[in-house]
Amino acid sequence: MNRLRRYSAESQPKAWLFLAPALLIIIVFNIYPLFRSFWMSFQGGTLTNPVFHGINNYKTILADANFHKAMKNTALYAFSVVPISLIISMTIAWIIFEKVKHKNFFETTFFIPYVTSTLAIGIVFKYFFNGSYGIINHILGWFGVAPINWLDSISMNMPTLIIFGIWSGLAFNIIILLAGFRNIDKQYYKVADMFGATEMEQFTRITLPQLFPTVTFLLTVNFISAFKVYTQVYALFGGKPGIANSAQTAVYYIYDKFHIAQRPGVGMAATVVLFLLILLFTFIQNKITEKVAH
Repeated sequence: MNRLRRYSAESQPKAWLFLAPALLIIIVFNIYPLFRSFWMSFQGGTLTNPVFHGINNYKTILADANFHKAMKNTALYAFSVVPISLIISMTIAWIIFEKVKHKNFFETTFFIPYVTSTLAIGIVFKYFFNGSYGIINHILGWFGVAPINWLDSISMNMPTLIIFGIWSGLAFNIIILLAGFRNIDKQYYKVADMFGATEMEQFTRITLPQLFPTVTFLLTVNFISAFKVYTQVYALFGGKPGIANSAQTAVYYIYDKFHIAQRPGVGMAATVVLFLLILLFTFIQNKITEKVAH
């Protein structure tokens, strides 16, 4: 009697045939560049004439004050933008979901910035933050606040970038959170109303626990995106990392070493360090969220 083998998609040749195009694209554009970057981090010279340098590139970036500053700015940006943006997004999404009519109109309105070029939005924000005629200083003037030099001040470049980053992250967060609100069973709220629970109690004891997977997803995606911030810097400061590199981030440091300084090995060493830090942080974050969930 022949034994019946349990069906497994992985054991079907046709399945791998259909997966082959996607796997080929992933290998060529994701996996290969990863290993290529790692190998280049041990090389010096130019792209056309590389020379093996061992760990000298890693010694260079670890001794470089600009790299330390870029990593500090990146951490400051990530740990400021992500939580603040998520809190504001959750507040706006909750108001839209519970209090506002014509939800589809507001969802479309909030989603427009997400599909708009960051460079284009950055140009608009440059006018908003202009120290002489920007609308931000004009509004602050209504409250008696003196004009602030947002774009041309070393001390204000990072706060300006953080404000821009918070605004940039709202659209995606709001749309995902609204989808999360819709997936919560309304029966929970009906039972809570029967027992006289207030809106705050319903939010903290029903909405937040039910939204935990969505919030965890947003935290992971937003932190990874924040650690890789580059376009916002380029757009806001006209292709420069602020005044005297005051808004330099890790990815901008990599770009500078690779394309401007023509030191691809150093740039790739910084890339590997950033990749390992993101990987470590994501692992720790997932472990923490798992413990909180249980």
